[in-house]
Amino acid sequence: MTLTVPDAYIIVPLYLVEDNELRIAYKVWLDHDGKVFGDGPYELLKRVEHSHSLHQASLQMGMSYSKAWRLIRMMEKRLGFALLQTKVGGESGGGSMITSSARQLMQHYGLFQKDVTKALEKIYQKHFESLSSFPFTLGVEREGEEKKGRQK
Repeated sequence: MTLTVPDAYIIVPLYLVEDNELRIAYKVWLDHDGKVFGDGPYELLKRVEHSHSLHQASLQMGMSYSKAWRLIRMMEKRLGFALLQTKVGGESGGGSMITSSARQLMQHYGLFQKDVTKALEKIYQKHFESLSSFPFTLGVEREGEEKKGRQK
């Protein structure tokens, strides 16, 4: 089976932390006619993989079971393949298993996420390493300060 890779989107805001050091923060997701896969769905499927239960996975994430099902169905529709195999209850109880396509998507997304993190950290260092703390001036006067060499 060949997976069609949707577009990837990255939002990268910079945040100021308490010690006046800037750090990078970002969100990455795959898009295909709308947001289709990102950190939340990745985590949900990882939890299903370990618990064999969408219900347990959704509880662990503080998400309602119905919202988890809507999310799974929306992703399956946009991706064009099933993410879960379900077994209806009975003597041994029901359960959910991730499909081989879901496992493949998760493996690729996990590696993609690591590469994105490394790349963004490298780019961040390139552009902000020389700025040891915030606020930095970048040649702009702050209100009430005088430029060196300026006389009143």
